[in-house]
Amino acid sequence: MELRAELLKSIWYGFTALDLEKSGKVSKSQLKVLSHNLCTVLSIPHDPVALEEHFRDDDDGPVSSQGYMPYLTKYILDKVEEGAFNKENVDELCWTLTAKKNYRPDRSTTTVLPEKDAFRLWCLFNFLSEDKYPLVMVPDEVEYLLKKVCMAMSIELNCVELEDFTSQDVVQRNGFSVWGFLEMMNSGKITRGMDKDITSMAIEEIYREIVGDVLKEGYLWKKGQLRRNWKERWFTLRPSSLAYYSGEDRKECHGNITLDGNCCVEVLPDRDGKRCMFCLKTLSKTYEMSASDTKQRQEWTTAIQTAIRLYVEGKTSLHKDLKLKRREQREQREKRRLDKEEELQRLRALQEEREHKLAELEVLREAQKQAQVLQEQDEQKRREQHEQLHRTLEIQLREAEEARASMQAEMVLKEEEAERQKKRIHELEEMQKHLKEALQLEIKARMDEEAFRYAQTGLLAEEEEKMKALMALQEEQEEYIVKTQREKQELKQEMETKSRALDEAQRQLETVRANRYRVDQDVVAAQRKLRQASTNVKHWNVQMNRLMRPIGPGEKRPSLGSSYSSFPMPCQRDPGLRLRPRAEGKDEESKENLDNGAGCGDEKRLSQASNGEMDIP
Repeated sequence: MELRAELLKSIWYGFTALDLEKSGKVSKSQLKVLSHNLCTVLSIPHDPVALEEHFRDDDDGPVSSQGYMPYLTKYILDKVEEGAFNKENVDELCWTLTAKKNYRPDRSTTTVLPEKDAFRLWCLFNFLSEDKYPLVMVPDEVEYLLKKVCMAMSIELNCVELEDFTSQDVVQRNGFSVWGFLEMMNSGKITRGMDKDITSMAIEEIYREIVGDVLKEGYLWKKGQLRRNWKERWFTLRPSSLAYYSGEDRKECHGNITLDGNCCVEVLPDRDGKRCMFCLKTLSKTYEMSASDTKQRQEWTTAIQTAIRLYVEGKTSLHKDLKLKRREQREQREKRRLDKEEELQRLRALQEEREHKLAELEVLREAQKQAQVLQEQDEQKRREQHEQLHRTLEIQLREAEEARASMQAEMVLKEEEAERQKKRIHELEEMQKHLKEALQLEIKARMDEEAFRYAQTGLLAEEEEKMKALMALQEEQEEYIVKTQREKQELKQEMETKSRALDEAQRQLETVRANRYRVDQDVVAAQRKLRQASTNVKHWNVQMNRLMRPIGPGEKRPSLGSSYSSFPMPCQRDPGLRLRPRAEGKDEESKENLDNGAGCGDEKRLSQASNGEMDIP
């Protein structure tokens, strides 16, 4: 918003310069040229058709500043990016337009400022002017600017000449216009015949300080970061950076130090043959510098601290901040002046009111004297009436005393009666309280009795239901006992039968176990033979695999004289040697073996073992 306001001030001069008839309106063709030039210096794309489309309902007539403002805002100012252009180019464009029309100095005098100095004073005027149109500068700001210029030229401001200019009625009502300000500077009364070069240098210095946001410039000795040698550089301090150049012309920049809240300045003791040293510390580096004297060092450290403070406070320009503060001070002074005038008017009103009251007081005094005479007469009459009234009151007082005595006796009797009544009421209240408590107890007892009755009724009903259930369970239990006794007799008979069968099976089991033991002995012998046969089969398989391997070129054929050459070797085990698993311990086979006789079973197992088909448990 601050950048837009500064641009609008310059553009306002360019717009008014195109208004040759001073009607407040400019033709569209001139606005097209102005818009195109503004887009060029502001580094934004220009749309030549936008102006015609924006004002196509305007009958091709001239456009006022209020009518041009929406187009300027939408198509130009809204597209402006800070840092993408040089504002000095915008100022030069607008100065060129407005100077042709309004700036016509008397070139015959020797005190006329050069065009460049007039342009810089115009820029300074725009910077310090009020944010109202037409742009004017209040006398306080003019005095501030002239003091800065005179200080840069090392002269004292001629306040008499300044007062002559500021005392004019037009200046008192409206303030300084830029053309009146330039006329005052061209008159030479402020510069007092100083050399033009000195004046130009002073104006350039103030221009760079205020418009260019240069807090301080000058030569300092700087210690290198790599070679660690000392070189003299020209330093330029701005609110956000500290740049250093080879010389005062600022053509070759050797570095730019960014300033932020993490930077700080410290004074260093003299060393390495350098004096008045100080350093600027950032997060990454420390820059050592040396000033020409202690005063310069103090000025530089103070200026750098001011730049860091502006960054921390979020401010981009020192002089914008100072301008706002001066404006606030002027507003406060104006407010105090208005308050003072209001106070004086109030005091005048109070003085008039006081005089009016004094006059009224004199009238009241005369009236008081007359009233005092009348009062004395009335007082004499009142005194006589008072004496008569006093005598009457004494008589009434005596009668009242007698009545009072009788009333007091009567009051004593009444008080005694009231005490008795109070005691009686207190006794009745106590009795009522006891009766209420007794009634509450009786009600509670009746409620408890009713609850007990309901509980007793429920218990009796529950007891009756349980009795019925108990009788039914007793009948079921008797039937179950009879049934159980019958089943017990049947089970007893069945158990006797099974016991006899169990004894018989026990005897048969003992016989089977004896036969099983003999069979186990035969099985162990058969297993031993089987393992020996398996070992032989494995050996034969290994020999067969060796014999069946093909002979490669150059290998010797194995000898045919081996004892196994004419013996055919099986590649697998003899199927007669395989074991066939069987179920053991079946009660049916045991019973059959018992029925067929132990002798037959033994012969059968021996024949199976001899054939290699013996079962292995």
